[in-house]
Amino acid sequence: MDTNKRVTLIDALRGFSLSGIIVANMLIFQYGLMGESHPELFGIAGADFAFHSFLFIAVVGSFMPIFAFMFGFGMAKSADSLRRRQLRPKWHLSRRFLLLFVLGILHATFLWEGDILTFYGLTGFFLLLFLNRKPKTQLVWAVLLMILIGAIGFVPDEQGVTAFGQSEHTKSYVMQSKDVYSAGTYAEIKAFRNEADPFGEEEGWILAIGSLLAPLLIAPMFLLGMRAARIGTFDNPEASRRLYRRRAAILITAGLLTKTISVLAPQFGATHIPGIAIGTTVGGSLLALGYIYAFALIYPRLRSFSLMTRFEAVGKLSLTNYLMQSVICTTIFYGYGLGLFGRTGVFIGTVIVLTVYAVQLWLSPLYLKIFRTGPVEKLLRIGTYLHWNGQPRKSRAARKREVQKMHAS
Repeated sequence: MDTNKRVTLIDALRGFSLSGIIVANMLIFQYGLMGESHPELFGIAGADFAFHSFLFIAVVGSFMPIFAFMFGFGMAKSADSLRRRQLRPKWHLSRRFLLLFVLGILHATFLWEGDILTFYGLTGFFLLLFLNRKPKTQLVWAVLLMILIGAIGFVPDEQGVTAFGQSEHTKSYVMQSKDVYSAGTYAEIKAFRNEADPFGEEEGWILAIGSLLAPLLIAPMFLLGMRAARIGTFDNPEASRRLYRRRAAILITAGLLTKTISVLAPQFGATHIPGIAIGTTVGGSLLALGYIYAFALIYPRLRSFSLMTRFEAVGKLSLTNYLMQSVICTTIFYGYGLGLFGRTGVFIGTVIVLTVYAVQLWLSPLYLKIFRTGPVEKLLRIGTYLHWNGQPRKSRAARKREVQKMHAS
């Protein structure tokens, strides 16, 4: 498989992941970061509640990890490219991660509370420790971290992740958010998002620890993406079909099973089952890996269809499209826009955001006919390489050789 095809598969995966990301984020756009787990406070019941549960099983927590996997994959490929140019990968990638962190802070502060770029930037610095490690080392650490994260799912309900966010203080915060987000001005919403406390003293310590550990919690998918780039997992999809099929079947089954138990068991009052939260802690990543291999399995067969090329276009503009989803959807659901916060229901909300994504599928190929890269991607490349054309500069050794050739001629 040549380089171009390899890149298009990865771009298509990024584009595909954004379809699930916007659906999962719809629950935050419409109900808030804490409200998405409290459907009863918004009157969600019946078929809409069943659809809410379906999204938590099949979508929520299982598409953002795909994006993380692709981030790790791209990081490894960027490092290889920089090495071929005799440049220092860690130096350039550090600037990139710092820019992502700053961009994430701005995104979370001025636009939307569900930002993930901040954690991506922080995790990137952690991943630099593994940049030059062997693929086996990357795999071992990914598995060990995933086991550690999975162990959190066995913490008793009264103290662990299944009880987190269920306090009366949090529920009161959610009720306040309904009024602010649905009818507030931009200034009022921004102030509430940045100043209101969704947790009381009871859960504040859990939030503090979680914030410190967050980069480690999402690191396994990044490490697995780096390893996939190093060992050529997607270099030849046709030759790897059996591998993809086997892994997709195992991982999708494991992911759906663990997530189904985590979502449905509490609804039937079975909150004290040991390991009930394992679907929340690692089930999403297992399902994400299954989705990745399933997509790689069907990609060669559907490569000629226009939908795949549109996925590729959305993926090439992934950062711009991700941020535009925030801009558009907050305008749709927040008070300074259409004010639909908490009002459309889960199913109609899904239809709305998928319409937004469909527009991105249509516009992204048109944009790429005029420009080679997205505006946010361009700014990030300029900051990473410290050059206005967004391309890495030649190393000193390369420049010296060019000068010597000029003198020799």
